[in-house]
Amino acid sequence: MPSSLIDLLKKTHHAEWEATPSWHDATAWLDDLIHFLFPSNNLPKKTSYEGILKKNQIDLENILLSYLDPKKVTIEQKVASFYDELETIYKNLRLDASKIHEYDPAATSVNEVIVSYPGFYAIAVYRIANYLSILQIPVLPRILTEYAHGKTGVDIHPEATIGVPFMIDHGTGIVIGATSVIGRNVSIYQGVTLGALQVAKELYNTKRHPTVGDNVIIYARTTILGGDTVIGENSVIGGSVFLTKSVAPNSQVFNTHQLRITTRGEE
Repeated sequence: MPSSLIDLLKKTHHAEWEATPSWHDATAWLDDLIHFLFPSNNLPKKTSYEGILKKNQIDLENILLSYLDPKKVTIEQKVASFYDELETIYKNLRLDASKIHEYDPAATSVNEVIVSYPGFYAIAVYRIANYLSILQIPVLPRILTEYAHGKTGVDIHPEATIGVPFMIDHGTGIVIGATSVIGRNVSIYQGVTLGALQVAKELYNTKRHPTVGDNVIIYARTTILGGDTVIGENSVIGGSVFLTKSVAPNSQVFNTHQLRITTRGEE
């Protein structure tokens, strides 16, 4: 192997290692936290809760110390702020799970939603990553949501704003961009994209993705694009709709293409 390649790898690997947390450590921390919040039938002992949470807190602090400069970032303060918010995150997730159970006729219990629904898992990871993003912790939030993306097929950027409660049904193929704003009591089905009309690096600080009002339902395979696009509250957007313009509150939008069905052998 050429020595120039070895030198290049050493240089780039060291630079990347300094700038990013370990994917393994980050996802292990997330798995532990999700299991702590939603342990299913493997409950910790009553005396273990404080110890488990403290270990999780130490793990997060060590992850941040591995790639952030404590002289520039108040790591202990950010970790403390995250765990101060954890009760609110948990309560919001319970509301999300309850909404999914209420509106999905196939769901037999809230616990079933929590332990088996990929949409709920994607929302749970998003809410954790979103608060880390609010705390201006770099890289780690995106690792967490991409981990959930790989497991569920749901791609939610951690900087998106999503109200409570929120329902994802099925979930596969959903994309929610970084500057999306979603109101309360919104339901989204598989294959929905909330995306940008154009992709350009200079638009980084521009609102590029849609705003969705309260109590909106967006059915499968619909695409809604643009930072100026607003879906008014209480609206229903049917399946396979393509929108780049705003919709007034209380609207119903459906794709009216006609389907022709014939019997084989007919002219």
